[in-house]
Amino acid sequence: MAESYLLLQENPLLLPLNKEKTIYDGFITVQELDFRIRILVPSDRQLKNSKLQCCWRLKRLLHGYQHVIKKRLQHSSDLVSFILELKTVLEVAVKRRGACPAAPPPQYYQRLIGEIGSLGWDKLLFLDAELRSLRLGAQDSAGRQHTVALKLKPKHPAEAPECSADLPLPLNITWTPQSTLLDVHAQFLSALESLQEFWAVLDEIDEKTWVLEPENPPRGASMRRVAIANNVSIKLEIDSRHPKMLPECCLLGAEHVVTPLRSKLNANMHLWNPDCSVLQNLKDVLEIEFPSPTTHKKSSLSAECGICYSYRLDSAIPDQVCSDPRCGQPFHQACLYEWLRSLPSCRQSFNTIFGECPYCSKPVTVKMSLQKP
Repeated sequence: MAESYLLLQENPLLLPLNKEKTIYDGFITVQELDFRIRILVPSDRQLKNSKLQCCWRLKRLLHGYQHVIKKRLQHSSDLVSFILELKTVLEVAVKRRGACPAAPPPQYYQRLIGEIGSLGWDKLLFLDAELRSLRLGAQDSAGRQHTVALKLKPKHPAEAPECSADLPLPLNITWTPQSTLLDVHAQFLSALESLQEFWAVLDEIDEKTWVLEPENPPRGASMRRVAIANNVSIKLEIDSRHPKMLPECCLLGAEHVVTPLRSKLNANMHLWNPDCSVLQNLKDVLEIEFPSPTTHKKSSLSAECGICYSYRLDSAIPDQVCSDPRCGQPFHQACLYEWLRSLPSCRQSFNTIFGECPYCSKPVTVKMSLQKP
């Protein structure tokens, strides 16, 4: 009885929930901040086997102090002394990390739940424990699934939420204090519809050609490196605003193969027809047929690097090829650059290395491109 009385006197908001006094629930106060807590004491009253359950604010504040709390729980003689130890640890944590942000008023939660209800709970893909970060799902007119992530500000809805999505263009959301999640979702759907032609172009390329890079393209990726032949490819940069126009093209491979293709591209550029698909235009301009999953195996178009003997180096694939038609060995740009740098006979001009092919000893050059920030 004395322990229960002292515990209640020191922590008037922490109350027993059963007559055995093995379950305590309520709040402890530290530096005028209230933290929700529940303590489960086993029937044998062994405090070291007790369980401590915390609210999200307290759990976040005590992150990194778990071992200290566990030790205090094992060595405290009774519940009163443990709570005192816990408050001491909390005071240190609060001073180090600053005061925890105040919980939003009840109106915040009421409004948020109402907005989600109006939007439809089936659209909610994720909601964190703090009810601050959420992800909403959307389906465009072609049946593609998309996600928009929102981070609500402390003064929501007076402040606009942070919105992000896997799109090739920035997602610009118009927001007023009267706006709701329904408005964000509607604007997101509008943005998706404006990109239908862009995704249709990329979907055709993905379905009817062998895309070497990126391996699993996200919806926001506008670049495709498409195989033309063994160790020969073309890198395309599709304009998301004008997807049917001639894309930025870069032919990759041995010079004796790439040079004729480059000549055809320059000579036939005037034949580009925006009313035709990008893939058909590329076939007409380059006068080629692209290998497809129905005609070729990908392994026949993706040779390993002749230096590291792997296909992928991080996210890069071999894009340097020996120009000697009798050799044609592919290399990763980084591998060839480092190999040539190690040779005493190599020459360097700025970021370009001149040396010999590791396989046929014919002249090769490689330029080490600067990494994008």
